[in-house]
Amino acid sequence: MKKLGYLFLAMFSSLMLAACAEQKSEEKEVITTSTNQNDWSYEESTGPERWGELDPSNLTCVNGSEQSPINVEFPEVKADGKSKGESEIHYESTPFTLENNGHTIQANATTESNHIIIENNEYKLSQFHFHTPSEHQFNGQNYDMELHLVHSDENGKLAVIGLMIQEGNENKLLASMWNGLPTDKAVKGDSEKHVIDLQALLPENETTFQYSGSLTTPPCTEEVQWIIFEQPIEMSKAQIKAFQQIFSDNHRPVQPINEREINKNED
Repeated sequence: MKKLGYLFLAMFSSLMLAACAEQKSEEKEVITTSTNQNDWSYEESTGPERWGELDPSNLTCVNGSEQSPINVEFPEVKADGKSKGESEIHYESTPFTLENNGHTIQANATTESNHIIIENNEYKLSQFHFHTPSEHQFNGQNYDMELHLVHSDENGKLAVIGLMIQEGNENKLLASMWNGLPTDKAVKGDSEKHVIDLQALLPENETTFQYSGSLTTPPCTEEVQWIIFEQPIEMSKAQIKAFQQIFSDNHRPVQPINEREINKNED
């Protein structure tokens, strides 16, 4: 009888241990899922202050020394003319497809003809997207929005052109794109290709600020070459509102400069 009791107790203990192990496994799976790279956002619980906690690959967001965006204080900018970090922009009218990736509206290049050259190295445009309010600041002030044109070279190195956007006249160059803004991230955007003349979109004044920074979204990769135009472009109040109805706030706060140089290149 005692043997049966011991046998029952052993079987019961084994079942309990298996149940505990299964529960721990489920808990581990939940933790892994909850910290998925796609779970970052601009909300408080998974926003910019928490990006480094969400995934080990995001540690640069908190430990990096050359993070973006930054505040550009005009009196502290180094005027270099074209002697350092010389760049050339080669844009033309080309088609793009749109998508809502859950963090912004992104226009994806369908050709490789748009490119820039920085210090004799070519970077091809892969996509451009928008933030509101602007991520970079000029003298401590944000603009209504900011446009980022993201490029990469043959080795995967990145270069981004930033355009400040202020409320003003309707931007006719982006009008067709704005009429087709995908409001739901479950919808990858229409198959229609929106032809946009990026060269015409650039400001008339070609003065730029250049510095070494990072991506402004996880994983916050550094060694990104930034070129930010001083003169903003314009969008109408209705155009800005249309974007903000989809993304009310999708900007990362400014990061420490850490004694980096900001060079001003004037045409």
